[in-house]
Amino acid sequence: MKIRLYNTLGRELQVFEPLEAGTARMYACGPTVYNYAHIGNLRTYVFEDLLRRTFSYFDYTVEHVMNVTDVGHLTDDGDEGEDKMIKSAREQGKSVWDIANHFSDAFFRDLEKLNIQMPEVVCKATDHIEDMIGLIKRLEERGYTYLAGGNLYFDVAKFEKYGELALLDRAKLQAGARVEVDVNKRNPQDFVLWFTNSKFDQQAMQWDSPWGRGYPGWHIECSAMSMRYLGEQFDIHLGGVDHIPVHHTNEIAQSEAATGKPWVRYWIHGEFLVMTGGKMSKSAGGFITLESLEEMGYHPLDYRYFCLGGHYRTQLQFTEDSLNAARAARHNLLDRVRRLRNEALQNGTSVGTAVGSAENELGDGAQAHLRAFEAAVAEDLNIPKALAELWQSLKDDSVSAQERVELASRMDCILAIGVGTAAEGADEAEASQEDVAEIEALIAERNEARTSRNFARADEIRDDLKERGVVLEDGPEGTRWKRG
Repeated sequence: MKIRLYNTLGRELQVFEPLEAGTARMYACGPTVYNYAHIGNLRTYVFEDLLRRTFSYFDYTVEHVMNVTDVGHLTDDGDEGEDKMIKSAREQGKSVWDIANHFSDAFFRDLEKLNIQMPEVVCKATDHIEDMIGLIKRLEERGYTYLAGGNLYFDVAKFEKYGELALLDRAKLQAGARVEVDVNKRNPQDFVLWFTNSKFDQQAMQWDSPWGRGYPGWHIECSAMSMRYLGEQFDIHLGGVDHIPVHHTNEIAQSEAATGKPWVRYWIHGEFLVMTGGKMSKSAGGFITLESLEEMGYHPLDYRYFCLGGHYRTQLQFTEDSLNAARAARHNLLDRVRRLRNEALQNGTSVGTAVGSAENELGDGAQAHLRAFEAAVAEDLNIPKALAELWQSLKDDSVSAQERVELASRMDCILAIGVGTAAEGADEAEASQEDVAEIEALIAERNEARTSRNFARADEIRDDLKERGVVLEDGPEGTRWKRG
């Protein structure tokens, strides 16, 4: 089945045609490890994981590279502001190296909790300074750089296609240029390839270079590391939509200027998670982490399920009600799969997973559901439609219980919301241990609400549990519950 993806470069759906048949080479902009990832950041990594899993599902060999920015990213993408690592280190009283290690570890713990598969290569900027210096030298040799005020800049005027990805009009950019903060720039869009002490006297992370002791600009990191591991041309570059106008635009300019040939074929971008006050941002202060959701009683996969409810190219509105609905839906889904598995076992049918199963072992009805699911996923990752197909297959009584369990397992290879665990026959008591603790905590909260005569909240909790298949029975000895 052909996979179609929306290519930001061209603004259209295109059939994915890799440079090497059967192999998908993709690079993803990773975290800048100066703080915890917020759930808006994590939505992007969930979408990237869905794409990775889709390629694997359709038998592609995946070569996935992701960077970790642990040096050189300023608080403004246009080379202004303060280095994020230094700012965080000063605020927390730690070294920049300690900051980078601490928040890197936290980030990868979040990925694991969200069932996000690790890339084949995770590369730290600080381990690849020589690669960056080498790429900057190539740009210098080809006449794309200039030295001013001690810093080395990329001259965008010499790259004819500058701004193509972001649909920037170069003439209008020049005519409407604002007063520059960095007076060393020839053009407002020029960007730094290498900083020296002339800009940050107290910079902790510094290296020797042909242009002086200093450190690399943010944009050069991704170009150098992606080409190190994927070659000078590869298939896909991933990231959030906020990277389009500056970071990814500058990456293209410096990469193609250095090599003299097209760099990336498909640019795939995920939209924002939005709150009541606008898109979520660390710099704006007050953001939600995955750990904070866990402290509120949510499982990390409840948040992943929530993310599946919106297409990756549309903004997704985050509210407590929508997350509660996602949690209830996911738990109902797991319960349904467990009941179907028990039904199949009671009928004397062995139950395994569909992974590796021959399609001809499934009946026509089951295959129809599987084909519909695959078609939705292959059409620019239409995960909301694919998720709806999973629900439809589980409710289809014309398909045997065994086949429905196998379908759920097969579909969960991409969705990764815990359905496969239930389908594989994990002990129900063990699998639901966390659910039990959560249910009992909600019952305790409901009892407290009733005592304080907050009947609206008590009824809300009862209704929420009912949606999850939990029936409450109030009696003289207190409240008991059972699965309905």
